[in-house]
Amino acid sequence: MAMKVEVVSTESIKPSSPTPSHLRNFKFCLLDQLAPPFYIPVVLFYSAPDDKAARNCASVTGNLKTSLSQALSLFYPLGGRVKGNASVDCNDEGALYLEAKAHFELSEVLSNPDINQLQQFLPFCPYRVGPNIEEQVIVGVQATLFDCGGIGIGICISHKIADGASVSAFLSAWSEIAINGIDGEAGLITPFLKASELFQPEDINFQMPSGVISSEKLSTKRFRFDGKSLARLRARFGSASPTRVEAVTALIWKSAVEAARKRLERNENYPPSSAATHVVNIRSRVRPHPLPENALGNLWHSIVAPLMEPNKGYELQDFAGILRKSIRAVDAEYLNALQGEMALAKACESLMAARKLVAASASVGEIELYRFSSWARFPFYEVDFGWGRPSWVCTTSVPMKNVVILMGTERGDGIEAWITLAEHDMIEFESDDELLQFVAPSPQL
Repeated sequence: MAMKVEVVSTESIKPSSPTPSHLRNFKFCLLDQLAPPFYIPVVLFYSAPDDKAARNCASVTGNLKTSLSQALSLFYPLGGRVKGNASVDCNDEGALYLEAKAHFELSEVLSNPDINQLQQFLPFCPYRVGPNIEEQVIVGVQATLFDCGGIGIGICISHKIADGASVSAFLSAWSEIAINGIDGEAGLITPFLKASELFQPEDINFQMPSGVISSEKLSTKRFRFDGKSLARLRARFGSASPTRVEAVTALIWKSAVEAARKRLERNENYPPSSAATHVVNIRSRVRPHPLPENALGNLWHSIVAPLMEPNKGYELQDFAGILRKSIRAVDAEYLNALQGEMALAKACESLMAARKLVAASASVGEIELYRFSSWARFPFYEVDFGWGRPSWVCTTSVPMKNVVILMGTERGDGIEAWITLAEHDMIEFESDDELLQFVAPSPQL
């Protein structure tokens, strides 16, 4: 069944108080400068209250807009506009805010989500890259009201100034203000806004490498691992004791390589070598003073796990071991180098390594590069605007091959893997016997 969402109004929501003149120019840190020119998309779905009449639409949307305006004053760069690859003009032009109507029940989304339909709950396509990106809003929000009384909150925040942790922190502050006002607990979670003093910017113009946006026919699917299946998966590793994220990443990486191998063997080609990148949140790793989790910016680093050569009989433990070693290399010494005289060269090491792998894969088709990012620990399910916790938090499909985003689940003990592969690889991947031992059935939300 086609689920049509109709936008009924569009407006700009400006910060509730003007940004002081001495804060008008917000500098990017070095890691912001190297971030892709996309938006980070998240959609939160809230079920209708037991008493549908208790939720007044005008009151709900009015409070959302008022509290959004106040949250933008705390996170004041988000109400401005990007200026090239150097800074944000904190001009208080505000966020884009759309209100939409969904003339169907929220249960139709929750019971059997159609990933191809989810983007209509966002204010715009998060992966659009145009020549006038500096004129685009930094934050876009869409509030979708369902016939049943349910609500969807879709948000896109520019990746040039925010990562997944930043999006989570902003949503937490916004929802806290919606319940308790600007003078409540939200005042205690004012973001850290001085990343440029730690990771000093350079005079660089970041260019997206060719081949990132795929021209192949892609397929994005959601694979769910609940608490029980994750416990069984981690037990498979014995004394190695990987984290939940490490275990799921190793399983997906190994299964994806196996899918690519089967496809190539059918075409009488050699099996592929493979490598993986994984995003590492560096906030807690900075020394001597770790950064708060609500620090605004791209405070992450992407590691490249070394090439896994074909036909060497790698086991699941091998994938996890290589991954863990690479992640642990992002330590205090590594991060100190990102703040030193050779910071740009250090920051670009993994970026250049990944680019070479992508180029090699595109030219000879012998290397498969898989990109992983985990949002599993971010407290999206604690974002309560006064309607209770979300029934479901999701992202959307991405136009990039071999991308995996790991999300948390409502109970907090599971992981949802959003996996985008070439369509012909997805057919093999979703029937992989080892993977299917641990994938849990989707619950009725």
